[in-house]
Amino acid sequence: MSFRSFHFLARFTKPHHHPLASTPCSPLSSLHAPPCSPHHHHPHIDERLIHDQISHLFPIPTSKSQNTVSEPLKPSHLDAKSVDAFLPPEDKLRGVFLQKLKGKAAIETALSNVGADVDVNILGKVLNNGNLSGEFMVTFFNWAVKLPGIPNEVGSYHVIVKALGRRKFFVFMMGVLCDMRKCGINGDLLLLSIVIDSFVRAGHVSRAIQIFGNLDDLGVRRDTEALNVLLSCLCHRSHVGAANSVLNSMKGKVCFDVGTYNVVAGGWSKIGKVGEVERIMREMEVDGVGHDCRTFGFLMESLGRVGRMDEAVEVFCGMREKNCQPDTAAYNAMIFNFVSVGDFEECIKYYKKMLSDNCEPDLDTFVRIITGFLRVRKVADALQMFDEMLRRGVVPSIGIITTFIKRLCSYGPPYAALVIYKKARKLGCMISMEAYKILLMRLSEVGKCGTLLSIWEEMQECGYSSDLEVYEYIISGLCNVGQLENAVLVMEEALHKGFCPSRLVYSKLSNRLLATEKTERAYKLFLKIKHARSLENARNYWRSNGWHF
Repeated sequence: MSFRSFHFLARFTKPHHHPLASTPCSPLSSLHAPPCSPHHHHPHIDERLIHDQISHLFPIPTSKSQNTVSEPLKPSHLDAKSVDAFLPPEDKLRGVFLQKLKGKAAIETALSNVGADVDVNILGKVLNNGNLSGEFMVTFFNWAVKLPGIPNEVGSYHVIVKALGRRKFFVFMMGVLCDMRKCGINGDLLLLSIVIDSFVRAGHVSRAIQIFGNLDDLGVRRDTEALNVLLSCLCHRSHVGAANSVLNSMKGKVCFDVGTYNVVAGGWSKIGKVGEVERIMREMEVDGVGHDCRTFGFLMESLGRVGRMDEAVEVFCGMREKNCQPDTAAYNAMIFNFVSVGDFEECIKYYKKMLSDNCEPDLDTFVRIITGFLRVRKVADALQMFDEMLRRGVVPSIGIITTFIKRLCSYGPPYAALVIYKKARKLGCMISMEAYKILLMRLSEVGKCGTLLSIWEEMQECGYSSDLEVYEYIISGLCNVGQLENAVLVMEEALHKGFCPSRLVYSKLSNRLLATEKTERAYKLFLKIKHARSLENARNYWRSNGWHF
């Protein structure tokens, strides 16, 4: 209540000497008193009477504190602190850079005022997500390494170097490496692989080779292991010719082992260069390096890629004559060859032979066989092999499960995909958000409403929050089975969370409501959609201007 309001009430308040002041009256009884003369001066105004009348007119909930001046300020203070309470720590820290503060001291002060417990996990989330510039990323890292939760060691530099290299901020990446050396921290082979792979992925192959020539700047020894890291990065990005040139130039300077030759041979085998693989094997014999099972495996894979299956079988059978007992890698090479040509009988034959030779199949063995079965739509055989994989204790990764589910949902009913999903979840495997979305999309298309809602519930139990795509799949699935009221409820929940479904999904639901003569319901939904779209347009405008809220 302002000061002017107090004077306004005081005009209608009777002084204590009036005879009616002692009679009981209502809070508004003083309004019926005779008006005072404008020249009459009140020597004293009872503030308690004014306070009582205000209390009757505008009742205020009682609280523990009786301080009427300071108490209303507390809720506003709490609201100010809860504005960004829903944001995770990484978003709060990244939001500091949206304020466009000037000076590193101001930025570091603002970061400290966030009050977040920063560890290596939070450090990675801040640097890997969003669109921070290279300068801001380095500023944040330099501030973070001073905190007790971030160890000033090479493991912390893995995070910043990988984040800068992924976004091609090579100038800042090399600056961070120089700062690391100034702090007396030596790099390791993992840091070397991150730096070289960043340059190779961006197409700067010569710069990556130059990094290998200046390993002293990283504090890494130029030995066989470092050379193998360089060759692996080059071959992984299909720069096999450059890797072969590096191999030839390093002869006599660095000792080669069987792994060095195998890396280059594996690169040639991926593109089916049988002659190059055989040349590498001859060089190994000249240098006195013996062949191992991986070397023969790369030769067999290259032969299989060009369709020379008979020669690949001869190489496999001649391994024992050369005192090289076939292992899992050699059997995998033959299995991969027969899967690539669609000969599953020979594939299963070599798989059983692998088991009889006491060679345990690994994850690559099962993934190649199951993928081959799914490619030709042999779903029953794929499910049987999947059961075999789980029975042998081979746990698939989250990406492999997603690949299987995506392949199965591309054709036919989603029954087989649900089987793999349930068995993997029962085993304790992590299911990705992408896999959940694929299942929801397919179940929505075929009208399996009950299963759709149960999968949605399990997705939320795993800690995933529903986004716009999920809500659209749920609404579309409920519309397909005629559960319009439930579809409207889901639509309202999506709108309440700030998601505005697409016009196609809304039109589908609106037309179904109008077809069932639920005009009033459709009109109310139209008003909510109209308001939600205006808010979405406003949010898009805010974000385009870099506003955080």
